Amino acid sequence: MAKNTDVRLQNQVIYSVFVRNHTKEGTFRAVIPDLPRIRELGADIIWLLPIHPIGLKNRKGTLGSPYAIRDYGAVNPELGTLEDFRALVEAVHENGMKCIIDVVYNHTSPDAVYTETNPEFYYRKPDGSFGNRVGDWSDIIDLDYASEGLWDAQLAHLKYWAGIVDGFRCDVASFVPAAFWTRARQEIEAFHPGFIWLAESCSPSFAFAHEAAGIRAARDTELYEAFDMEYDYDIREAYEQYLNSETTIGHYLSMANLQEYLYPDNYNKVRFLENHDTPRIAAQIELPADIRNHLAMIFFMKGTTMLYAGQEFGMKHRTSLFDREPIDRTGGVDYSRDMACLSRIKREWLDPEDRCYAWWDNSRSIVMIRRTGKDATKLGVFSLKSLYGHVAVEFPDGCYLNAVDGQTVKVENGKLITFGAPIILSTGHLSD
Repeated sequence: MAKNTDVRLQNQVIYSVFVRNHTKEGTFRAVIPDLPRIRELGADIIWLLPIHPIGLKNRKGTLGSPYAIRDYGAVNPELGTLEDFRALVEAVHENGMKCIIDVVYNHTSPDAVYTETNPEFYYRKPDGSFGNRVGDWSDIIDLDYASEGLWDAQLAHLKYWAGIVDGFRCDVASFVPAAFWTRARQEIEAFHPGFIWLAESCSPSFAFAHEAAGIRAARDTELYEAFDMEYDYDIREAYEQYLNSETTIGHYLSMANLQEYLYPDNYNKVRFLENHDTPRIAAQIELPADIRNHLAMIFFMKGTTMLYAGQEFGMKHRTSLFDREPIDRTGGVDYSRDMACLSRIKREWLDPEDRCYAWWDNSRSIVMIRRTGKDATKLGVFSLKSLYGHVAVEFPDGCYLNAVDGQTVKVENGKLITFGAPIILSTGHLSD
């Protein structure tokens, strides 16, 4: 784990914005009026998907993927000017949030600036041509970090943007040498203390599949030397299997318990229900009451919470990365108040140094999570199928205030009654 990671990140919320599709205009400045609303959701950090110019060669869709970057040193003119981008970052700060941007350092577009200025920076296929090692990423070509010159060039870009923003979300960080990220963190920390580093680490199956093709993926434990936070892809597949009725919720939670056992005390796994690479949660779970329980669970779990723009409106359609598809805010279900409430609980009730332990009732998909801290013990009960009934809890008998709805919950003889809505209790908050 990075030695100077701020443990307070554990109590924060990241809100992910794809500028092109966030508004009808699809520009940096068009995002600014929406920032107060995002802040009211409880967001502490705005993460902007890649902001750089997109390549033309092998472009997917009409506008191309923002992850097929042509020039690391500029902003995409379709989104606005550098001045417009700076104005957005300043507005994020004025609204009490930090701004992080996507860093895509595993690959570039096939017509990137580097292909002309520094062709030695690239991986070559057996015939000597540029190529990539992931078949379905046909709009990009891979960089080769065996080139020392590439390290220096990439670090120069990172330092420039670190003078404007507050952190980086590093795309497929596992495929870039961990030593590069460690060096980058050290050099940027020297002039921007407290800079935030988020790794998109990869799942074991993704890593092993590519290692079979000769591509080594850095392990999560290696990446923690440089990063403050990592995706929870090390256990995410178990959650997706539960959503697809392929396994029980207990499988996922047992792996979450294993994280708590294996990682250092200050580990931070980013928890989310959806992102730009996954299906929308509302397309996978039919009942809003069920979604509210899933949402409360990931807020309560140890780690920074991440929200994807449009999730608060119950969007079912995953917007395209390759075309213009503005967010639909008319989904019929609005989870904004839920998110704001859970964000407040996360900040005010949960200690980032809590020890966490989960248990479950597989037959009813009811999850219990206990967080034990220095001053209080917290209990979360989440009925993922919105089912009623008595549940056994490892929590002292008494009457407690439910932080979610303000109602009294009685624990008697080691049991409480769930009426299908999320329950969050604390020994520090007794009910009158």
